[in-house]
Amino acid sequence: MVETIRAAVQTGPRQIEIREFPRPAIGPDDGLLRVEANGICGSDIEIYRGHMGMTSQPFVPGHEPVGIIEELGERAAERWGVSVGDRVALEVIVPCRSCADCLVGRYQSCRRRRHSHGVTGIDDAPAVVGGFAEHLYLDPNAVMHRIDNSLPIDIAAMYNPLGAGVRWAVDLGGVGMGDTLVVLGAGQRGIAAVIAAKAAGARQVVITGLEADRHKLEVARELGADHTVVVDGPDAQDVVEVVAGLTGGRMADVALDLTPMAAGPVTDALNVVRHGGRVVLAGLKGGRELPINTDLIINKALSVQGAFGVDAAANAKAISLLESGQFDLARMHTHTFGLDQVAEAIETLAGERGDSAAIHVTVEPHR
Repeated sequence: MVETIRAAVQTGPRQIEIREFPRPAIGPDDGLLRVEANGICGSDIEIYRGHMGMTSQPFVPGHEPVGIIEELGERAAERWGVSVGDRVALEVIVPCRSCADCLVGRYQSCRRRRHSHGVTGIDDAPAVVGGFAEHLYLDPNAVMHRIDNSLPIDIAAMYNPLGAGVRWAVDLGGVGMGDTLVVLGAGQRGIAAVIAAKAAGARQVVITGLEADRHKLEVARELGADHTVVVDGPDAQDVVEVVAGLTGGRMADVALDLTPMAAGPVTDALNVVRHGGRVVLAGLKGGRELPINTDLIINKALSVQGAFGVDAAANAKAISLLESGQFDLARMHTHTFGLDQVAEAIETLAGERGDSAAIHVTVEPHR
């Protein structure tokens, strides 16, 4: 048994180095995960750039880890309902499980959380808790989900983006049988929202993207999108006009904004839905204050919902969808990197490496 664990440590904006940590001693209440893969999302890019989530100390990034349980305490096995050799996916937050919010099911609001995967400083974490590592410590309060061991790891690693699609479009947006959904933003979570909406029975799904996103829009079509809209360049279309034409002026039931840093799509989301429609905002804007037409919200009787992360219910639904094989999710996975290539992996998803094809990117620490 190896006595050390290799992990990628972020020491500052765009600064990542490989370090070795002691392998934690596992007791009756905790465990150790052999990380198979960790997906990368847009927030990883902003954390890497230093725009959000940075602590005052070095930390091990990676908040979408999936892997095999290698060590497990007896009480932990009973509590989690898992065994050594099982594949599990972890949620970001490690809640306290005993505060008022946790006790009523609002564990994502826990103010006494011990730590969070991928953002906690190495001095504050009990051991390595970020996913860009060979092994990851399983805290007694970790929230985990079983995933079929036979599922290709590239597919299993999509549990978080697909969970976001389920939660944001279906659970929060309320997309159901016969509805029309407009997804603003064609990244992995935008495509995941298309998949989730179609699985929930949506009649019509429209997704927008930039000229540079045409390959992503094509994948979205292959996975269920009924219409794609390019919003810039020589063939730019106005998504509000497009949806008005597609619905005979009735407009969409739900709009989901996933665009990073951009203000315009928020206004588009408000305009593209019908009277009494629902708007879900999930695209972070870097702390900028955006002008919002509140009269539009009032006069159209809109419901506007902020989306924070993915909860246990959405993760469970997403994993069931992954395991069902209903959608050809391999079309979404584009790049795999090793532990020594974390910076390259993040920069590839960000489009900084001259490769615009990236949709779903993973780091496999044992590659």
